Amino acid sequence: MTQGIFIAGTDTDVGKTFVSVALLQAMSARGARVFGLKPLAAGAEKTPQGWRNADALRLMAASSVALPYEQVNPVCLPEAVAPHIAARHAGRSLHGGQLVGWVRGALATPADLALVEGAGGWRTPLSEREMLSRLVQELDLPVILVVALRLGCINHALLTAEAIRRDGVRLLGWVGNVQDLEMPAWEENRATLQALLAVPCLALLGPQGSLLQPWDLTPLHDFLHF
Repeated sequence: MTQGIFIAGTDTDVGKTFVSVALLQAMSARGARVFGLKPLAAGAEKTPQGWRNADALRLMAASSVALPYEQVNPVCLPEAVAPHIAARHAGRSLHGGQLVGWVRGALATPADLALVEGAGGWRTPLSEREMLSRLVQELDLPVILVVALRLGCINHALLTAEAIRRDGVRLLGWVGNVQDLEMPAWEENRATLQALLAVPCLALLGPQGSLLQPWDLTPLHDFLHF
């Protein structure tokens, strides 16, 4: 199977897709064959081809290996609310085993790397009994954590990293998303995160995709043997 890496966020709207697209592009520029997956998405528009999620389409556009939409985003829910609620409103139910099967099937596509983007944060519910984190555990995917540098980010990042490690999942590194350069002391927040997360900062992205700290892909190269 193609090696997958899970892109987790400390919360919703922290820039998971923004970071995933940037990483796909960075790996492609180095000659890697890559593709992105968004197995579960809540929030979509109706098109002649069916419901389409904007994040999944962005991942497809940034991928150098083409997959059909239904394989990139097998569960596309119309309403932009928590996935288990969106599924209930759509008359559907979510099952971790199904998601695992769909992602495993996509990972059978030959490539150097697949990025599997999560939905919301690490503890996003699929139902009253299951969390999306089950997907990562069952497929044994290492994680890159996306942290939006804003007030409260240190607490959110440390709690998320703690939960990831408690689940027996490897935290490969983190990426900082500086959404507002006017944020007070954002550089000191970055330094604190770097010290306390104890894994490499792979990049620091600024507004409009600017690179405040260039990509350090060494941990990925070592892990992927690429």
